[in-house]
Amino acid sequence: MTWTFTDDVDVFLDAAGASLAARPAENTLVLTVTATLRRDGPRAYGDAAPVLGWWRGSDGEVAGTLVQTPPHPPLLGAVAPEAVAPLADALPLTRINADRTTAEALAATWPGHRIDEEQRLYRLATLVAPSPAPSGRPRTAVAADRELLVRWHHAFADEVGQSGARVERMVDDRTASGGLTLWEDGGVPVSMAGVSPRIAGTVRVAPVYTPPEHRGRGYAAAATAEISRAAREAGALEVLLFTDLANPTSNGVYQRIGYRPVSDRLLVSAVER
Repeated sequence: MTWTFTDDVDVFLDAAGASLAARPAENTLVLTVTATLRRDGPRAYGDAAPVLGWWRGSDGEVAGTLVQTPPHPPLLGAVAPEAVAPLADALPLTRINADRTTAEALAATWPGHRIDEEQRLYRLATLVAPSPAPSGRPRTAVAADRELLVRWHHAFADEVGQSGARVERMVDDRTASGGLTLWEDGGVPVSMAGVSPRIAGTVRVAPVYTPPEHRGRGYAAAATAEISRAAREAGALEVLLFTDLANPTSNGVYQRIGYRPVSDRLLVSAVER
């Protein structure tokens, strides 16, 4: 019952891939990050090598995973409660992104801690069209929209405090695969929604962005509903998205179009008392 670590994504997925795919919603972030590492190489997120870990229980089955791509904090997938204390012993953790229960258990081993971010994972149940529907219509983004899409992705990253380092690659990849939807009103793009590549039958809606001057008119809900519908029709078994719990407006919007809560995640940092 120990944690094993490697910097080789293929070794990690050989050991933990089946476990991740068996619970794709809870492991959606680990699945996405490791798919990117496998496709783009070990330096896809930064200059340092990644740290990838898995924990096996007494039955020999993988019941915990960790992925760290410096400079980003370690990211945990689904982790069995009995794997938490061994993880704290195995790695000198001072920051973690994990489900609420695991994050709180790890934070309890630190002298003090602060919660930097709280997110909620939602799963699409029955899709409900926005009502009232906003004016305008959706369309799939194309290569000619690249300048606008890159600008909006950077604006989204700035608003939520994320790195914009991979924006151009993401825009190009998702445009090529039809994974970006624009909502237009009067022929003018007013909102966008993106969807991640399908992994283990699951996709995740992100980003959703509306420029400030176009907010409050229902465009984001309409764009999200459209790309969610398209993902379902393309074969996705699960359509997921994350929201910031500090933003009650977006949480309410997504629930009204059919998304239901799955779990919460915390980004927690150790602090000295």
